[in-house]
Amino acid sequence: MNNDVEELWQWIKSGQPMSIAEAGVNHLGSLELAEKLIAGTKEAGATAIKFQSYKAKNLCTRDAPRFWDWDGEEDPNGTQYDSYSLLDSFGEEEHRELKRMCDSYNIEFMSTPFDNEATDYLDRIGIRAYKIASCDITNHPLLAHVAKKNKIVMLSTGAASLNEIEAAVEVVSNHTEKIVVMHCNLKYPTANSEINLAMINQLVERFGDRCVIGLSDHTMDLHTPAFAYMLGATVFERHFTIDKTLGKSADHWLSADVPELRQIIAKQKIAATMFGQSKKECTESEERAKKYARRSIVASRDIRAGESFSLDNMTCKRPGTGISPIEMESVIGKIAIMNIAEDELLNYQHYKEQK
Repeated sequence: MNNDVEELWQWIKSGQPMSIAEAGVNHLGSLELAEKLIAGTKEAGATAIKFQSYKAKNLCTRDAPRFWDWDGEEDPNGTQYDSYSLLDSFGEEEHRELKRMCDSYNIEFMSTPFDNEATDYLDRIGIRAYKIASCDITNHPLLAHVAKKNKIVMLSTGAASLNEIEAAVEVVSNHTEKIVVMHCNLKYPTANSEINLAMINQLVERFGDRCVIGLSDHTMDLHTPAFAYMLGATVFERHFTIDKTLGKSADHWLSADVPELRQIIAKQKIAATMFGQSKKECTESEERAKKYARRSIVASRDIRAGESFSLDNMTCKRPGTGISPIEMESVIGKIAIMNIAEDELLNYQHYKEQK
């Protein structure tokens, strides 16, 4: 067992919000730009930054049609291969440098491998958590290869059925129990009306006993991760850039920048603070109010020794430092053994049982 991986896994399982800046290939093949993304992740207060590791030739055929609409493409009539080949220059050495830079900024280094080769060199570099893209949730050979590394595996579930998610979890769990299932909609960007955060309830019910639940967020709304946290998703990722106007990648314009990511994380932290615990009990800050805002049984007029207590000579008033009104029925009929002044709080020394 890799103790470092286990340490991260135990932290993730604790339920503390984990924020992942999804940089993908927004470095555009530049280590200098990559470092700016890492520095921006640190500035925004995120836990981790995630890149994407692939070669176009291993990802898609040369005539695979695009599934996105972006007018910034260099070849408007091109294929997926044309787009991805512009951004696949990083190999093992570049990823090793990304890991080194992340370590220097104390940011968790993550990546999404799209083939076995990338999976292997990420393992050699020392990655602790792999992310599986939604498009590979049915790529069981890749899932198994990643899972065998015994690292943390985060599964995006965009466009997947519950049965497909179950099958993917089954494949991964054959080799590791460190699994995060992440709700996702595979539309970039996702409309608020299509994010369907209620699906998180089903993921919690179906997988929450064996997996951590998360959110891979493609909406443009800054509140989405906070809402998701309240439903049980404690890990979230959001596409991230330092400049929405950069070209080559369609991800820049729909990504959060540093100020937006900072706001997203702040809102999620507020959600985590407000969520608190499910056990209903008086909090420390409520104790004073509980003591003085509740009511006690009080003499509604002067009561003489030997007189019986009744609704005619008792009422309930603040503060709550005397006998609780809950006991009113048991006090009725008891005999005062001393004089009690009007507005005086009753106590147990005021009465004895009637014979």
